[in-house]
Amino acid sequence: MKVDAGLIAANLAEVPARARELEAAGFDGCVSAEIASDPFFPLLLAAEHTQKLELMTSIAVAFARSPMTLANLGHDLNAFSQGRFILGLGSQIAPHITKRFSMPWSHPAARMRELIQAMRAIWACWYAGEKLAFRGEFYTHTLMTPMFTPTNTQYGAPKVLLAAVGPLMTEVAGEVADGMIVHAFTTARYLHEVTLPALERGLARAGRSRRDFQLACPVFVVTGRDAREWEQNRAGVCKQIAFYGSTPAYRGVLEAHGWGELQSELNAMSKRGEWDAMGTRITDEILEQFAIVAQPHEVPAQLRKRYGDSIDRVLATFAFAEDEQRRKSLAELRAG
Repeated sequence: MKVDAGLIAANLAEVPARARELEAAGFDGCVSAEIASDPFFPLLLAAEHTQKLELMTSIAVAFARSPMTLANLGHDLNAFSQGRFILGLGSQIAPHITKRFSMPWSHPAARMRELIQAMRAIWACWYAGEKLAFRGEFYTHTLMTPMFTPTNTQYGAPKVLLAAVGPLMTEVAGEVADGMIVHAFTTARYLHEVTLPALERGLARAGRSRRDFQLACPVFVVTGRDAREWEQNRAGVCKQIAFYGSTPAYRGVLEAHGWGELQSELNAMSKRGEWDAMGTRITDEILEQFAIVAQPHEVPAQLRKRYGDSIDRVLATFAFAEDEQRRKSLAELRAG
């Protein structure tokens, strides 16, 4: 199991030191998310200041960009990092795409399948010299001249991981992506009863094997060195779970446990701006399904127990562990 850490920095000037720190600590990869800033710029700096660290967007919003834009970004970062870049994509939800990015939204699973196929057609033009002649329902790419064709193609295309929650998008990941990013808002039951069967259907449809597919999973962790840190961490995780739980598209995860009505309640609270109060609706029973709740030295064993037979890489920063304990934790997760 590979172990990634978040490339968390208040501004871009802090990224080089953070990336070097993660590489020196022994993490396999660093992850940049599209939240309050661009997800690609930090990884460019991380690539410049590291040698082995894998660099992944988790996620970049696919529908905020065209396949050509993503193909260029993916190529440039993979070439500059000498093959270390992983393009993690996600769909976001309709209000963000239409109201925040002012981009079209329709049939997200079908659109995502076609977006990745179009991107691969562009890369095939650049790397294999194939004629660019992609015509789909949502995207059309038929023009590529030598001036716009990259020449530094020795590292090829980056791996593409697709974030998914529902069965349809999960099937798309199995069909056309190199891997999948399981949403942090998941549980072991949902993973095994919904996600993995849908993934197998997608892989089978494309005639592919799970052995050639990478499953990545960010995991909520509640831990702490003392009562204050523990409670502070617990409150933050509960708020994050509640935030995701308010999203109608994620209702199925709660329904798998018989908690579907909680989604309606959280959604109504979010519309009233009751963000802090939403976290109080997450009971200990719910928390323990969504998060690893353990002392710092117990976290790796709990992660392996819950997900060790299913996922290939995990996002876990061990924020409360000392350097020696963090080293042991990383070694334990990679074992087996």
